[in-house]
Amino acid sequence: MVEPIAREWGALQKDPWLLALISYVPLLLALGLWGLFSAAVPRELPVALVDLDNTSLSRALGRQIQASPVSLPRSYGSEAEAINAMKGGEVFGMVIIPRQFSARLQSGKQPTLEIRYNGQFLLVGKLLNSNLQQSLAPVLQSLARTGQLAKGVPSVQVGVNISPIQFQITPMYNQASNYVAFLMPPLFIALFQIVAMLIFVNALNRELDSSRYGHWLEHWGSNLAVKWLVYLPLALLQSAVMMVFLYGYLGLPINGSFGWLMLAQAVMLSAVFLWVAVIFFLLQDKARVVSFCTALFAPAFAFMGATFPVNEMPELARWWRVLMPSSHYIESQVAVVSYSLGGIDVLRELAGYWSFLLLLVPIAALAVLRKRQWLNNELVVTNPPLAAGSQEDSR
Repeated sequence: MVEPIAREWGALQKDPWLLALISYVPLLLALGLWGLFSAAVPRELPVALVDLDNTSLSRALGRQIQASPVSLPRSYGSEAEAINAMKGGEVFGMVIIPRQFSARLQSGKQPTLEIRYNGQFLLVGKLLNSNLQQSLAPVLQSLARTGQLAKGVPSVQVGVNISPIQFQITPMYNQASNYVAFLMPPLFIALFQIVAMLIFVNALNRELDSSRYGHWLEHWGSNLAVKWLVYLPLALLQSAVMMVFLYGYLGLPINGSFGWLMLAQAVMLSAVFLWVAVIFFLLQDKARVVSFCTALFAPAFAFMGATFPVNEMPELARWWRVLMPSSHYIESQVAVVSYSLGGIDVLRELAGYWSFLLLLVPIAALAVLRKRQWLNNELVVTNPPLAAGSQEDSR
């Protein structure tokens, strides 16, 4: 086994693209992703403020929006101007304070304070909607409290009238609503799976260019094991660097053991390797193998359930999700990082990978088929059929 591994290592050193895949390419991609979300928490999102009331109360509401670090109000003279600004992408939301808003409120009526946000940007819209309501609530509650005190309502009863129930809302596992903590881990895993797939694909595709491909097929089982032994540790090393960057350098919270993450990733990579081997033996064409594998693994992030609940996905999407190793891995990562699980709990999660072992059946069947095809081709080349003229001359 040592000699085949040394031979594979030598072939790797002569392959510049494969060397790039196991060294600087994934790190550059990871740094590029981090650069997109390095701000961590959105700040100063532009919001259109249409103050048609122009009173001390409406100006106080504008100052509350200005005081929030999330929103940055921009004044517009009319609702139409604000709508055009939102359509043009200049603002993500708008607050409309109607005429007579203060007067109607002080007279005991219920005026409408309109908040709109761009629903195309789901995360930004949700963040703005929540933040604007929280920013405006203190001013409105203060006015309501003053009005009730003026009517002679006891101060203790005023608090009950305004807020009969006290809510305690605590965000778990991402208290600062940090985009890096929310999006980067699943994005890194999706990227890591694609890079690992390309490493395995290129390692196998290299055999198609060799004149000894038929001899390689004669011992396909041990040769696959050699590639797995050589490239799995290299891919795991890449992942370890990414995890150290996330949970070490960036300081993202991790409650469990780093070792359990590495074990889960090793199992995930092995499942990716099995998929690549099936597609490789099935297609036997370099371009089609790369294309098919990319089509299979490219939507990985969407199927992880980080931005859309898995239970609400269509049936076809849930089946596709089951086929991708990263979808199984993300459950183990959440268990380790957020819930501090380990030991038997993680092993129970990893037991969900057993179905990927069934891929060994088509791998073996296809490898034997390709081996027979190669042997038949060799026999044809070694003993070519005689031409008709040659047969008559021999007579």
